[in-house]
Amino acid sequence: MPTKPEATATAVASDSLFDVEELEVHYDLRGGSLARLFGRDTGVVRAVDGVSFQLRRGEVLGLVGESGSGKTTLGRALLGLVRPTSGAVRYHAGQGPVDIATSSNRELRGLRRELQMVFQDPNAALNPSMDIETAVGHPLKIHGIAKGAELRHRVADALERVGLAPAERYMSKYPSDLSGGQKQRAVLARAVILGPELLVADEPISMLDMSVRAKILELMLGLKADLGLTYVYITHDLASAKFFCDRVAIMYLGRIVEIGPTDEIFASPKHPYTKALLAAIPEPDPERMVPRDLPRGEIPDAAKPPMGCHFHPRCPEAVAQCGWESRDLRVLLEEHWTRRDPAAYEREGDLVGSLDKLDTPAKEATLGTGSSAAEVHQLLDRIRGEDPSEPLWSGVEEVVEGPDGVSVRFKAGVDPALRQSDGVEVACIHHPVSVTLEPARGDG
Repeated sequence: MPTKPEATATAVASDSLFDVEELEVHYDLRGGSLARLFGRDTGVVRAVDGVSFQLRRGEVLGLVGESGSGKTTLGRALLGLVRPTSGAVRYHAGQGPVDIATSSNRELRGLRRELQMVFQDPNAALNPSMDIETAVGHPLKIHGIAKGAELRHRVADALERVGLAPAERYMSKYPSDLSGGQKQRAVLARAVILGPELLVADEPISMLDMSVRAKILELMLGLKADLGLTYVYITHDLASAKFFCDRVAIMYLGRIVEIGPTDEIFASPKHPYTKALLAAIPEPDPERMVPRDLPRGEIPDAAKPPMGCHFHPRCPEAVAQCGWESRDLRVLLEEHWTRRDPAAYEREGDLVGSLDKLDTPAKEATLGTGSSAAEVHQLLDRIRGEDPSEPLWSGVEEVVEGPDGVSVRFKAGVDPALRQSDGVEVACIHHPVSVTLEPARGDG
């Protein structure tokens, strides 16, 4: 695995290359034909949900998270490959700030020489019908920069720069003639041939054999030093991010939950999700036992994210103010029933009634009917007694019997924004903040 340059990101470059402010990228859900006919709202997927950060010139910023965290969409939005729903992406180009979010397609075409992307799969990134000379030189042709002997010379220079030497051996080959590592080197040659300022690298080593991953990262660091590149490195691999990135932004459900210097985040993670990701890194020593405190459950639906802190349903450190709601109660009941025999499950299920009504996010949930309210209340007390440490109970304000059944009312939650904590920024209620927290959206 390569080692990072000694200079920190701040020392390398103190000026900003990109300022991202409250960036949102939402995708409309495709409902049924009747829903579209009558204009019904079918909802949106919040792929990127209010992200703000600064990218410094000359640094390597890692976007790290599980699949579905929004890191690839964020990377594409930086380059204008997807249109933001709202927010700003200010690129500090030579002629002055340009807002990528509001630029026209014509304006974006003029920026393509400065902003490039390296995609995850080199097999898909290269046209199988183009030889390497044509593929790598294509950007020069599109922008009218070079042709003929000059174009061939520049292609040869780019290929040799990425380690495909002598270039003449590779220029007439087709992608099918190359190994995976060689294809990714050709993709990198095509990306840098225009002399860009920023490279967004989306999982550039995940499709490669383990034996060549370190070599590609070593190459990318060499290109950074030689060409003065700035990288946004998108990955789920914390090990490569640790050695390659100056700073790391941890993403969860479209948001940055922690961002800061790589060494600081790995040495002292603040957010429970960051801690969980680090705990999941495999330990190569079979003799060493490493405690695993992994998140429970699965990643929630980005179309209907949890109230309050989006991570709270899976968080081992969740407390009363984290934003508990009706859907959390459904999960609790279903987990309880997995431990019951079929007869008890059927009896208690009939008592509680359908749980489908709990799928609508709400700070109050009603179970059972008026006639079964007392029994449902007793059932909830028994479930609480089974595991008093279950964090959901800390968020329950009261359980009230009424004419419609038992109402479970939850305390108001907070939706924490990023705040400074020991050299990093973290979005977690456990870390102090100097301003008053606003109620979570939808909590009332």
